[in-house]
Amino acid sequence: MNIRPLADRVLIKPAAAEEKTLGGIIIPDSAKEKPLKGEIVAVGNGTKDEEMVVKVGDNVLYGKYAGTEIELDGEKYLIMRQADVLAII
Repeated sequence: MNIRPLADRVLIKPAAAEEKTLGGIIIPDSAKEKPLKGEIVAVGNGTKDEEMVVKVGDNVLYGKYAGTEIELDGEKYLIMRQADVLAII
């Protein structure tokens, strides 16, 4: 994969959705919630007003409706602004 986000954007690989509940009930695909955490795969250079705080390899939390879903090499990714990242975990 050879993609480099521009400005203050980051590329995130979302974590896998939960397959089972804590009680052991298997969740069907139609009922799975979109994961709200993932790993930073690539970062832009930032802007003159905002330097990049996150780095490749960071695990982060992001908002439910943050970013744009893209598919590269058969895998799903999210591209979003650094400001849409809520926390580094």
